[in-house]
Amino acid sequence: MPSRNILQYLIITLKGLAMGAADVVPGVSGGTIAFISGIYEELIDTIHQLDFKFFKKWKSEGFLSSWKAYNLSFLLALFLGIGISIISFAKIISVLLKEHPILVWSFFFGLVIASILYVGKQINKWSLPIWISIAIATALSYYITLAEPIGSPESTWFLFFAGFIAIIAMILPGISGAFILLLLGAYQSVLDTINQLRDGVTTLDWKLFSEAFLKILVFGLGAIIGIKIFSKALNWMFSHHKNIILAILTGFMIGALNKIWPWKEVLQFRMNSHGEEVPFLEKSILPSSYTEEPLILYAILFMVIGFLMIFILERLSVNKRDVND
Repeated sequence: MPSRNILQYLIITLKGLAMGAADVVPGVSGGTIAFISGIYEELIDTIHQLDFKFFKKWKSEGFLSSWKAYNLSFLLALFLGIGISIISFAKIISVLLKEHPILVWSFFFGLVIASILYVGKQINKWSLPIWISIAIATALSYYITLAEPIGSPESTWFLFFAGFIAIIAMILPGISGAFILLLLGAYQSVLDTINQLRDGVTTLDWKLFSEAFLKILVFGLGAIIGIKIFSKALNWMFSHHKNIILAILTGFMIGALNKIWPWKEVLQFRMNSHGEEVPFLEKSILPSSYTEEPLILYAILFMVIGFLMIFILERLSVNKRDVND
């Protein structure tokens, strides 16, 4: 494993900050940020090798030797940055969603449109199975956006499941973990939990902190198990059936556009853990049918901004790949 000084680890933490900011926003992939910043392969390799043999090596050779052999200083520096960034941005996104929902969802819509083009463009051989994969994934994803959620977004098992599935985004550049949470209906709940954790620390409210920490722990456990189960399988599939995987990812994002359409009508509400009434089932409507000011011009502007953000990241990614080649 590479030997680094404090400044180099600080740079890794800064890269983690960028990844964390991306992970909060549906449509921006933390994996893409990792690739652009040059740490993607080391991140995946480090996670791949991390297993229970760590404790065996600790017992036989000592903690420091085991820590260094498994490159855990790299993971600590990176995830410290990711954690700080997620906790900081979660509050900002939550406030913006509450105060300016149409503009925020329009921005997300532009991000995902660009991500669809970015991922789809990587398919280098089009065939009937590719088109069938896109169609099936699109239909399934669209159905998920219409269906009643399979569980409360705040329930323990659902948080575990969300973490288990969302971690795919760290493995495959181009798809966002926040996007997967959004598709599952757990995005707002996870944001609220992160904000609750931060509020518990800042107000020294142990009950608030412990409740949020338990939920984050469950979500994190799902993510850890998910990445250990999925990483090798997905990397193998990505190496041997890349076009099919890209087609499925493209279809999922196309179908999920219904979920992030800016103009919604609430069909059913639910009570969250704070006793507040929040939307549970919604349907997409035309801006002309929206009961409040639709803000169409501003919505289009923010869609364009979101689209350009992914376009710029893609250009940076291509330049990075050209330099590596």
